Amino acid sequence: MNRQGTRATGTLTRMTPESSPDLRTSYRQVLAVSRFRLLLVGSTLTGTADALRIATLAMLIYARTDSALLGAVTFGVGFLPQVIGSTLLGSLSDRIPPRRLIASGYALECAAATLLALTDLPIWTCLVLVAAVAVWTPVCSGANNRVVGEPLTGDSYVLGRSLLNMVSSGAQLVGLATSGIAVTALGPHRALLVCALAYAVAATVLRTGLPDLPAPGRGTRGPLAERGPWSVMRASLASTRGTLAEARVRGLLIAFWLPTGFVAGAEALIVPYAGQRGFPTASSAWLLACLPVGMLIGDLAVGRLMQPAARERAVVPLMALLGLPLIAFFASPPYLLCLLLLTVTGTGFSYGLGLQRAFLSSLDESRQGQAFGLLASGLMTLQGVGPTVFGGLAQMATAGTAIGGAGLATLVTALWTSTAVRPAPVARLHENGPR
Repeated sequence: MNRQGTRATGTLTRMTPESSPDLRTSYRQVLAVSRFRLLLVGSTLTGTADALRIATLAMLIYARTDSALLGAVTFGVGFLPQVIGSTLLGSLSDRIPPRRLIASGYALECAAATLLALTDLPIWTCLVLVAAVAVWTPVCSGANNRVVGEPLTGDSYVLGRSLLNMVSSGAQLVGLATSGIAVTALGPHRALLVCALAYAVAATVLRTGLPDLPAPGRGTRGPLAERGPWSVMRASLASTRGTLAEARVRGLLIAFWLPTGFVAGAEALIVPYAGQRGFPTASSAWLLACLPVGMLIGDLAVGRLMQPAARERAVVPLMALLGLPLIAFFASPPYLLCLLLLTVTGTGFSYGLGLQRAFLSSLDESRQGQAFGLLASGLMTLQGVGPTVFGGLAQMATAGTAIGGAGLATLVTALWTSTAVRPAPVARLHENGPR
């Protein structure tokens, strides 16, 4: 197996660029980059805290209101506001030094979780607080992803994203799995204090360990060089318009966004589907766990076993694999087959690894942070929209029909991707990689 070397550039450890699209790197090499290890620790802590906080708050609100609707709203209220943050504040990812920005984002999450834990705020105040914090999320996410993209290039960047995806899936599983235990053993308010502690540790680790890197927008001309609160919005809107105006970047964003939104719609219907089919009440938890388990398997297999060029060729087949098993729900499969179908669906999420290098190479360095924030906020927004759309379809038909419809929509997107999103020439990948 070919390996990429590393070299020191001042205080920055940078992976050397690839000379061939098939040159492989390893997870060990990626983990050797100290900055990436710190971000991985931060993502693990905050990902677990996010899942625990959402589940705990949903239980708390449901216990206080006995409203299934408000319990469901609690799960989605942190998604939709992110598009506002990305559109109006996203340029801050390229204007503020990343260490300060990322640490402040985790500190803000800590403060919100502490306030929820120590006070009995009205229900709608709780929801507004969660939504307000979510507006800041894509700004920090953009800075975080840009910091990952600077020291890692080519295949090392893709493997870095693979590790972050696996950590995200694992953290989600841990947070959701322990939420019931934490609430039972500690009570919801103390469980929220555990979330606050995890955010505080993450903020401290990143603030003390991450190098004090400059913001790329400093010293530039144009919107990023402007100062003042309104300039942030003007620069963010201009950067968003510029990013979406580029046909290649727009196509890649759509290829990331749509399948995720469709499958999120299907995932939201798993519990109603289990109820309509008469499965045992506790069985829906196992069905819900299948998707993140499949994601872990897919990211590990595709990231570890496939050559870089092979990953990029596999984008459309893997995206189709994301949707095809869901189409089987039109036929009302039995419980054990549902477990298998949902696990296979989860493995299809690894199609995104084949798009990561092309997306990074297509971005101008001066607005990478906002572009990453736009990618993340779009994913979160469609995870809020998808359940609404397919939930409406389930209301008119059945949950199984809506899940099958989500799979069919994903398959159509895969067919569109095969013609609309073509791999970038290898030379361009090397020329326009992170500098």
